Amino acid sequence: MNWDRVEGNWNEFKGKVRQKWGKLTDNDLEVVNGKRTELSGRLQQRYGYAKDQAEREIDTWLRDAA
Repeated sequence: MNWDRVEGNWNEFKGKVRQKWGKLTDNDLEVVNGKRTELSGRLQQRYGYAKDQAEREIDTWLRDAA
């Protein structure tokens, strides 16, 4: 799956993102609003990931969600 699909259907994917990364708050998800860079930044904040690790996590999630 590509990120454009997630961004276009953010309300549908919010729940799946929340299941995967439970430390993200509702406010975090509102700020992300389908933007990959925002999700990456929030994962770095909440989980202490390095930027490349956050990107890998998102890529893995996209691959598995397809």
